[in-house]
Amino acid sequence: MGIFGIFMAGGFMAGLGIALAGVLAVANKKLFVYEDPRIDELEELLPKTNCGACGCAGCRAFSEKLVAGQATPAQCTVSSPDQVKTIALYLGVNAGSIDKKVARLACAGGRHVAYLRAKYSGYDSCRAAAVVSGGGKECAWGCLGLADCANVCDFGAITMDIHSLPVVDANKCTACNDCVEICPKGLFSLQPIVNKLWVACKNQADGETAEKACEVACTGCGRCAADAKPNVIQIVNNLAVINYDFNADAERSATERCPTGAIVWWETPNSSKKGTSAKKILRNGELPVLK
Repeated sequence: MGIFGIFMAGGFMAGLGIALAGVLAVANKKLFVYEDPRIDELEELLPKTNCGACGCAGCRAFSEKLVAGQATPAQCTVSSPDQVKTIALYLGVNAGSIDKKVARLACAGGRHVAYLRAKYSGYDSCRAAAVVSGGGKECAWGCLGLADCANVCDFGAITMDIHSLPVVDANKCTACNDCVEICPKGLFSLQPIVNKLWVACKNQADGETAEKACEVACTGCGRCAADAKPNVIQIVNNLAVINYDFNADAERSATERCPTGAIVWWETPNSSKKGTSAKKILRNGELPVLK
């Protein structure tokens, strides 16, 4: 190739580069999508946990909704009251309010009161154990106690007690839903903290079978339903079920005659009490495997 050819090739490449640059410039102008700079600012003000407690996929998605006026700062339950106030002042909006929710566990069957039909030995995970004949617990609905919920909680709101049962700290719980999603038995649910009446059981076996599997199981005896105001509690599939539409009418009296203490009353967000008729269990040791 001669000098002329080299110049021709160079000129062609230069021209092609200029043409492509022009196309990109036009495309950038035509396809440009404006993004409110406040979104970046708000994302910096948020906790960046991307937990989903606000109902969005992450903090940036929540920032976009805040700017669009489709959400209120208070919906970020991870942010402190001061952070919520700062975000509201930045946007010039009302902080809003939201009923605090907390993760509640529908099981009180720790290893000191719930029997095993077999010892599980394998990967230390509730999900793994559940695949192996349900996990070895005599109660097919009971907590397996291998701490998947505690391990998945990014806020340290769940710890395991001495009986291998999860304990939720309502002060730390952000209602992010992670424990709800990971529990293979579906024992966790997010409940308004104002709901004080609670059934700490999901066993749907008949009363005698349920109590043989776990000493604190709901036996479906119906005393709670009889003592509660109308429509507050029903017995469905051998299990007491609270109608939370009537929670304002719920009273502690519904717990008083529960023989196993499966129906409890949350006196404070972190302290529940059984009724006076509930059996007293002083045992701390693990129950044996049934033969």
